[in-house]
Amino acid sequence: MKKSKIILIVFLLLVFSNSASFPFEKVGTTSFQFLKISMSSRASAMGGSLTALVDNSEAVFINPAGLASVEFIDASVSYLDWLLDVKHYSFSAAYNFEGIGTIGFHGLFTDVGEIEVTRVSSLGFVGENYNPGLTGEVIKPGAGSFGISFARFLTDKFAFGLTAKYVYEDLVYEKTGELVFDGGLVFKTGFRSIVLAASLLHFGPKVQFIDKSYPLPQTFTIGISGHLFSPGDPLLAQVNGHDLVISYDMVQPRDFDQQHVVGLEYSYDNMIFLRGGYKFNGDQEGLSAGVGLLFQNYRLDYAFNDYGQYLNSVHRVTLGFQFN
Repeated sequence: MKKSKIILIVFLLLVFSNSASFPFEKVGTTSFQFLKISMSSRASAMGGSLTALVDNSEAVFINPAGLASVEFIDASVSYLDWLLDVKHYSFSAAYNFEGIGTIGFHGLFTDVGEIEVTRVSSLGFVGENYNPGLTGEVIKPGAGSFGISFARFLTDKFAFGLTAKYVYEDLVYEKTGELVFDGGLVFKTGFRSIVLAASLLHFGPKVQFIDKSYPLPQTFTIGISGHLFSPGDPLLAQVNGHDLVISYDMVQPRDFDQQHVVGLEYSYDNMIFLRGGYKFNGDQEGLSAGVGLLFQNYRLDYAFNDYGQYLNSVHRVTLGFQFN
């Protein structure tokens, strides 16, 4: 018990020391914006508040320390129908080496689609037809990342995780990439079902295109979660077959004001899941919702996110499997 209290104190000191210093490093513009887009349908359905809850291979995108909870093998693939016809695809996999830790892998790919090239020099009439500048050339920009993660429990309550990933962006006329790092902590307090967590994502050097350079979209998050009612060790009431978990994340983006996210997940018999969330001070983001199904070793998750009056709603689908 004394060891757990010491770890908790160290954890909180690390969290709040980083949280206090982060606002002084804020900037107006960051590079590699696609890294800020969540690929986890479960996380997105809960507004993104999964830092203290994620416990499968999707942790590589949220909090690498969550990989430590993978018992044997876990993998997932996700599809995101993003704004303006942009598509995002991702995969993640994790394997727990008993007594050593969990190794995770991930890949993330952004498909912008085909863009017809236009030039001022091509403007004008071709016979009776007007050419709006089309040259006949088609380009296909893209972006992505792939990397490896490691996580393990240092005690039965405290886990850490690290990720090293290569991130690139191809703008056709200029392409660049950088080695980027993620880190995370998870602390199971031992008090009922409360879990504390923190993550620092996208830490690395500035990204340069031609003669301009911009910092990465570094994001620091503190999370807490707990089961309001569940079959075992709930905060409010013990109910067999039913589980309601609440989660909260305080998010410090490098290029935006502090954000607060609250999420709820109700499950029946650990098979059917209903989720909802809300992001405060999220610019266009607000309400989110989703459903999930866990059958034997397979899971299917769907998320809906509202992006306000002027942007289309966003849909995500994740398919995963696990073997314990």
